[in-house]
Amino acid sequence: MATQTIKGVIFDLDGTLIDSLADIATAANSVLEKFGFQPHPVEAYKTFVGDGVNVLMERIVPGQEITDEFRMKFLLAWKDAYAVQWKIQTRPYDGIPEVVAGLKEGGYKMGVLSNKPQEFTQACVAEFFPSDDMDPVWGLCEDRPKKPDPKGALAMAASWGLQPEEILYVGDTNTDMQTAVNAGMWPLGVSWGFRPRTELESCGARAVIDHPSEILPLLENLSKQQS
Repeated sequence: MATQTIKGVIFDLDGTLIDSLADIATAANSVLEKFGFQPHPVEAYKTFVGDGVNVLMERIVPGQEITDEFRMKFLLAWKDAYAVQWKIQTRPYDGIPEVVAGLKEGGYKMGVLSNKPQEFTQACVAEFFPSDDMDPVWGLCEDRPKKPDPKGALAMAASWGLQPEEILYVGDTNTDMQTAVNAGMWPLGVSWGFRPRTELESCGARAVIDHPSEILPLLENLSKQQS
């Protein structure tokens, strides 16, 4: 892949821009208890989330064959629970608002691509970030395949008029790194999210950073390499 100057940044949402684990876990555990199952520790949700609500349900429901009827009831109950819970404890990670402001000042395009349902993805971004910072903001919906399928990432790049190699893709899970690799983008892993550094590195991360403040210097270094 030829190296070009980075002009756009695609962010994952949960575990990358916002720390939403407690609210996700609280909502999911309330639904588990409603259906007669034991709740999971909050930390366990670090390995449960990242691949959409259907997969979350399959990972947290213990040893049960999931019928279509059960799936529908569970997902509707989860949607209702999360609609109440989604912003009670969720906050941007320390340093994220500053780096978003810095990227905006630097003229970078910014967008969000998440496997969280579209309505909640848009609600979270609207709640925690200025309305004109991220565009587009895409969650999971019927007409867009979930990550790590690269179609969403590639469509976002095209909407900006940029080539894939001009995009820095920032995420915290194997799914994110695989998405970036599949799309031909620059995969940047973040260690403050839901998965370990080793997972990110093994799935294609070209670098893994420990704090959001490292993003702008990394972009500056990449730009210098092209000058």
